[in-house]
Amino acid sequence: MDVFLTFMEPLVRALKRNPGCNEDDANDSAIDAVYAYLHKPQRYDPRKSSLSTYLGRIALRKAQDRYRASTSMTIRNRDFGSAVEVWAPAPNKDMETRVEVHLILKKLDQAAIPEKDQACLRLMLTGERSTDRLAEVLELMHLPQLERRREVKRNQDRLKQALKRLFEEEHDDES
Repeated sequence: MDVFLTFMEPLVRALKRNPGCNEDDANDSAIDAVYAYLHKPQRYDPRKSSLSTYLGRIALRKAQDRYRASTSMTIRNRDFGSAVEVWAPAPNKDMETRVEVHLILKKLDQAAIPEKDQACLRLMLTGERSTDRLAEVLELMHLPQLERRREVKRNQDRLKQALKRLFEEEHDDES
């Protein structure tokens, strides 16, 4: 308890002088430093430094960790917000996409495409991006991971081309 009363205020004052460290972060970091010391007092070696220096270093590291975490979260949120803002489809596009996917799936049933290729195309059309899930459908799970990725990518490209040809043929038939 004496450690808390003696060092808390000086630690908070010292931390607040650091750029990016507000009152709450300084308080929390100082409390964390004191609790770290109280939890494992044997880590402190009085021959190396004074107790105030030891606690000050711990508090500073805690404050720096908080600042980095806060900055990272802000950047993540900003990047996510801009991605959603840029990439979010219009509400009516979702319905149109579902109808298009439904029509494509109907055409796949009528096409002479092997069953596992059809299953993979169905997953791709419904937005599945997991390599392992696609490899499972394509029966490639026995391959090592790097080779499996390569084969899934090769099959995705092949199936996209087959789908493209299927629709080109249909378009040519209508002309």
